[in-house]
Amino acid sequence: MEKITFKGNPVTLLGKEVGVGEKAPNFLVLANDLSPVTLENVKGNVAIISVVPSLDTGVCDAQTRRFNEEAASLEGVNILTISVDLPFAQKRWCGAAGIDKVQTLSDHRELSFGKAYGLVIEELRLLARAVFVINQQGEVTYVEYVSEATDHPDYEAAIAAAKQLI
Repeated sequence: MEKITFKGNPVTLLGKEVGVGEKAPNFLVLANDLSPVTLENVKGNVAIISVVPSLDTGVCDAQTRRFNEEAASLEGVNILTISVDLPFAQKRWCGAAGIDKVQTLSDHRELSFGKAYGLVIEELRLLARAVFVINQQGEVTYVEYVSEATDHPDYEAAIAAAKQLI
């Protein structure tokens, strides 16, 4: 994987990088009501997993809003946004931002998702920005590890990858 930076500074990512064609690794994260969510919860459907460092930053806010808007044209696609923000903060943010089609999930407890997908920024205990598309069989069909954590992902490419599966 190419080096990932955060505000221009190189960071160390913990976990194993995931590639196209691999079986999507399972994970355990928390929904806004503190219920556990795993990959099994979306199996059988196409999933876009949008990973952000924190919803309370401009790019992360914009990324989550963009996928929420796109959800209307992606019937049958589950869109998950995963960060290490606390579930309570995610719920509050979603309410204030009017987010109703994307499910926000917290990896704050065990960093299970971040470690399984190679996204834990060791220096900050945040997740690096990335987007994954997973097909109905649980295989990774699209991956983008955004090289600068403060940059936007390629929304069009991720959405196109999901549309090919529905």
